[in-house]
Amino acid sequence: MSTILIVPGLHGSGPTHWQSWFEQKLPNTLRVEQSDWADPYLPRWSGTLRRELDRATGHVWIIAHSFGCLASVMAAADYRDKLAGMMLVAPADPEKFGVSDILPAQRLDFPSVVVASSNDPWVRLTKAAYLADQWGSRLISLGAAGHINADSGFGPWPEGLAIFDQLRNTQSDLPLGPLDPDYRFTARKPFARSRKPKPLANRLLANWQQWLYGH
Repeated sequence: MSTILIVPGLHGSGPTHWQSWFEQKLPNTLRVEQSDWADPYLPRWSGTLRRELDRATGHVWIIAHSFGCLASVMAAADYRDKLAGMMLVAPADPEKFGVSDILPAQRLDFPSVVVASSNDPWVRLTKAAYLADQWGSRLISLGAAGHINADSGFGPWPEGLAIFDQLRNTQSDLPLGPLDPDYRFTARKPFARSRKPKPLANRLLANWQQWLYGH
């Protein structure tokens, strides 16, 4: 039986946050509790996650937010055989926390997805795309969704749950290769964009609307 670890970011995730909602909806879920939510010290946060990974039985899925994404990526190198996949939502820019030099720059050895926003105050979309490339993750842009937290309206988040379920249930059948450049995933529906190449268009972006809903 697999375990799901919820890894919040700075100041934790309150009762109205989508991570708290996920925790209620998903079985075998455990929240990783930091000793000091106001002090984002990456080695300590990553160490706390490592202890939970050591305790967990079976394969582990991680659902992380913000600075929790960085702690998750840092811990991942030592648990390649145990981790089944990661959903990394609104990863914080490592440069904002001065941890770029200690954060491993490597591809993750399991399925992963980065869910990002075009107006996130903690990371530019181009930087989120760079991190996704570095980690070998698929990228979903929700458009102007802020930091994808409770303050930006992400409490109950069925679509996020669908993204995780699809990542988990079809981990061996993820879409590969360059995809249709005329669509990208948004929080509600795909929208047409110019055929003129854009900086993000040369990524291996998944047509998540088709992947999730078959159209």
